[in-house]
Amino acid sequence: MTEQTVNPLDDPNSEAAINYAKERQENIRAFVATSVVYYIAQFEKIGASSRFTPTFNLMAGLFGPIWFGARGLWSWALPFLILETLAFVQIARGLFGDLAADAMERIASIEGTLELRRQQLAAAIESGSDRVDAFQRAVDGLEANIGGIRDEAAALAAQGPSIAFTGLLILLLAKAAQAVVANWALEARFSDWLSDRSIRSGMAVSQIAFSAAFMALVVLAAMVHYSLPGRFELLTNFPTTTGIRLTSIEWVERFFDWAVLNGDALFDAITFVIRAVLDALEIVFVSTPWIVIASLIILLTWLTAGVRMAVYSGAFLSYMGFLGFWEKAMTTLALLGTAACLSILIGIPLGMFAARRPRFYSFIQPIMDFMQTMPAFVFMIPVIAFFGTGKPAAVVTTMIFGGTPVVRLTVLGLRGVPESVREAAISFGANKWYLLTKVDLPLASPSIRAGINQTIMLSLAMVVVASLIGAKGLGEDVLEALQYANVGQGILAGFAILFCAMILDRIVQGQRK
Repeated sequence: MTEQTVNPLDDPNSEAAINYAKERQENIRAFVATSVVYYIAQFEKIGASSRFTPTFNLMAGLFGPIWFGARGLWSWALPFLILETLAFVQIARGLFGDLAADAMERIASIEGTLELRRQQLAAAIESGSDRVDAFQRAVDGLEANIGGIRDEAAALAAQGPSIAFTGLLILLLAKAAQAVVANWALEARFSDWLSDRSIRSGMAVSQIAFSAAFMALVVLAAMVHYSLPGRFELLTNFPTTTGIRLTSIEWVERFFDWAVLNGDALFDAITFVIRAVLDALEIVFVSTPWIVIASLIILLTWLTAGVRMAVYSGAFLSYMGFLGFWEKAMTTLALLGTAACLSILIGIPLGMFAARRPRFYSFIQPIMDFMQTMPAFVFMIPVIAFFGTGKPAAVVTTMIFGGTPVVRLTVLGLRGVPESVREAAISFGANKWYLLTKVDLPLASPSIRAGINQTIMLSLAMVVVASLIGAKGLGEDVLEALQYANVGQGILAGFAILFCAMILDRIVQGQRK
């Protein structure tokens, strides 16, 4: 027979179990700092089960988000703060708020019009005008409208007690929920504290003061704003002046004027490179006979993605040709190819450089976030200022929007290469170049290919936007369809853009194993 291993902690009377219990109690004492006996009992009850164990913490129920914030449980404090703020606002609106204020403002506005119509009616009656009936109907309609709004205001004012009761009910439910989950949430934080002593513990006076001040500020500001709307300008409008905005605009314009005057050589060099690549691709795609380009695309799709996708590519190309989109589609591919090629040529080396340099990557990451999140119409403004309108400006705009994924995913792929594999290659005498070309890049290639794919897709998404600054191609047809509400042309051109994206996606991602 095999002997079973007995855990000494299973026996509560064993010396190991007693020592463990003492150590746990000391840890709880150091963590909670207050009401130690109470929390020891509650933590033991909660720790005895892996499921949620409801308990009742009176202090957490009474002080609510202040208690959670003082304990460092801000992920719980903020949701409960929102609930309690909603409850207090409802109570204040129901008891002290002027619920009929909006209706009375509407009545005051209508009364001004009514007084004018009454004067017009009196003048018409005095002069014997034939418009007496029209003015009388207008006066009767406005009076009836005012009467209806008065009834609505009275009904709103009568809802005060029910609104206050609803707020009180929400407040009681929130308090009960906080009292029930407080110990369970605190015990979970205690478990994290055991493995990471840098987590905040105890309940310092400064923590209580900050939590109370923050909660009071939020609740009081919300109560005053919703109960007394428009009474305090500070709560309604941010305290600023138009001079700040005008000064900021002037500074930005001065900077761009300086950049345009002193950066001519740089911008001309960038424009020359873009124009050289773009002209070469336009010669390949636009000037070459359609049958040659179609055959090459279908062959390339077959080699990379298989026969089925090659058939689909042929059908997509036929769609563009039969509907008269061929030349514009090839112009779009040339524009897209220029932006994508330059983005890839810059992005992959930049990602390789940043992958092993965390500080450099942390420096460029906010720049890439800015490039991806800033609306395209915003960064088109400086691009036009630096490069003018036309295809080079469209290429730069497309590169700004679509060039970041290849950098991010190159960094992600290279950082995901297992260190054990790299160490094994180094132990066998691999130098840095061999390690990069034979280990890192092959293992990171799926992620790098995904980055190339995303760059191409995002570049295609800019086709219509780029047409606003002079780029030709399929985006121009979509833009015309938007301007003249030509539904058919817009849908057909949109499908052509979609098919271009699908062909490129299968060529890049469709490599057969």
